[in-house]
Amino acid sequence: MADTLPVTGEVGAAGTPRRSRGRVLLRHLGTPIAIAAALGVLYLWVHGLKLDSIERRTLNYTYMHDRVIEHFKLTLLASVIIVVIAIPLGVLVSRPRAKWVSPVILGLSNLGQAIPSIGVLVLLTIKFGVGFKIAMIGLVAYGVLPVLRNTMVGIQQVDPALVEAARGMGMTRLQVLLSVELRLAVPVILAGLRTALVLTVGVATLATFVNAGGLGDMIVNGIKLSRHPVLITGGVLTCCIAFLVDWLGSLAEDVLRPRGLS
Repeated sequence: MADTLPVTGEVGAAGTPRRSRGRVLLRHLGTPIAIAAALGVLYLWVHGLKLDSIERRTLNYTYMHDRVIEHFKLTLLASVIIVVIAIPLGVLVSRPRAKWVSPVILGLSNLGQAIPSIGVLVLLTIKFGVGFKIAMIGLVAYGVLPVLRNTMVGIQQVDPALVEAARGMGMTRLQVLLSVELRLAVPVILAGLRTALVLTVGVATLATFVNAGGLGDMIVNGIKLSRHPVLITGGVLTCCIAFLVDWLGSLAEDVLRPRGLS
């Protein structure tokens, strides 16, 4: 019995990191593998169909490549603008001295998400016409709230004792904000950003109604022309992009998460 105890302990100590690495590897590779499998099944299914001339004009590499690139442009540019707007506003709202302006900022953010996206696009189109910029305004208005609210909540939940300790070490308010509060709030902020990214991917399909392109063109064409292969292909590609950007957000969360936070 005495001889077997050390062996059991060594196996457990060695096995735990191995299992942990396996879970991390599965979490990092599971999503891209699933996306690749879905795209492969979609390709085989479409390739095995007898497509008519209308379907062939849509389900070809050039057309789909252009729509996917347009969708990525809409999503990524809107996400950058959302970050530039929402994180500074979230920091401002979290400051005790800015409590008076918090209801105004949060109210406007809630309004942007409460109004249906198609309604926002219609109103903007009536006033300003159609185009890429109009779609961008609608996407940003819809995606600001999750990042704004998570930034505010992430900063507010930082332990006040840590802030006081940093101030006691001689750090300025700006240094405390950048080095302590924002760093500890990173996981919460990135969770809001991942939510905004997925929402933006879905809402970007509505950009087709303002002549801004994207995969919404395929989905609407499939509905209008009663071409199910076109409709399903557009829907599957949109879902794959949503899963992809969420996976990229999870990688960013793992990289930027401060060491020691679970």
